[in-house]
Amino acid sequence: MSLETEFERVSLPLENPFTISRGTQTEAENVVVRVTDEAGMTGIGGAAPSAHYGETADTAEAVLPDLLDAVERVGDPHALHAIETELRAVVNGNPAARCAVSIAVHDLAAKRLGVPLHRLWGLDPSDAPKTSFTVGLDETDRVREKAADAVEAGYDVLKIKLGTDRDRELIDAVRDAAPHARLRVDANEAWTPKEAVTKSAWLADRDVEFVEQPVPADDPEGLRYVYERSELPIAADESCVTAADVPAIADRCDIANLKLMKTGGLLEARRLVAAARAHGLEVMCGCMIESNASIAAAAQLAPLLDYADLDGSLLLAEDPYEGVDLPNGEIRLDEQDRAGTGARLRSE
Repeated sequence: MSLETEFERVSLPLENPFTISRGTQTEAENVVVRVTDEAGMTGIGGAAPSAHYGETADTAEAVLPDLLDAVERVGDPHALHAIETELRAVVNGNPAARCAVSIAVHDLAAKRLGVPLHRLWGLDPSDAPKTSFTVGLDETDRVREKAADAVEAGYDVLKIKLGTDRDRELIDAVRDAAPHARLRVDANEAWTPKEAVTKSAWLADRDVEFVEQPVPADDPEGLRYVYERSELPIAADESCVTAADVPAIADRCDIANLKLMKTGGLLEARRLVAAARAHGLEVMCGCMIESNASIAAAAQLAPLLDYADLDGSLLLAEDPYEGVDLPNGEIRLDEQDRAGTGARLRSE
């Protein structure tokens, strides 16, 4: 068996500027990988590198030739463990680049068997939770408008970015615009431990479900301080990168938040889920701002999750790839009629 591989960089403008406590983004630089077998069947995977984790589209492009050479050496898309082991041996860092290859190979393997990826894993699509829709930082009136627009579009689970001196004002504006929505907040490491505990009290009064990454990842004792005193459950995102991080956060949070672009591949993502369950944690899967070339793969994990935050492609002005349907935030894997992850070019 022989495999042919290729990749391309794509710049994806956002529908609106997207701001979190670390900065503002107006476009997403993704890299798309394709792995094709002898019969002409192609698997698709996407990378959405994050500079926060030491990776850019430039570094992804730099290492992908070596990663794809490794796939061609293995030669069998069903040898998933062998391929991901080889990828890690070739490039230890660059998790988003490795993940794009992992997704493409998984997509191809499932396509060759004629089943959606979640079926290959034996998952029940009816167990998938709804995805949240993220409202980024902005002027207060604009945040109110974004929340109202999201609810009008059918999204009743909202994730609100915080990390400013207007946090209470922003949440009040969202509650005014979306009184019945389920709310979650994400501080992206912006608060001090004491600030996080104080804010958790009034966030609880506004029926917020949980707080994501309230303090910096390099302050594990601060995270423990918040976890032990917070009036809301705590989700660890930046503090939880791979499965190896789970034991260290198990007594510091309630929810482990995985992202494919942090884990470096679908096998590691599933290991993280298993490790989190073994330590009594709930599990969420989040995303970067990504095309369906990768979001569709993350959606295949949904039946394993308690919470989903897979709206990355919904924030784009236009996505060149189709994927799993997300009407009103529902992850409809059971309506997927395509094998693999479900990702494909819209023109196909």
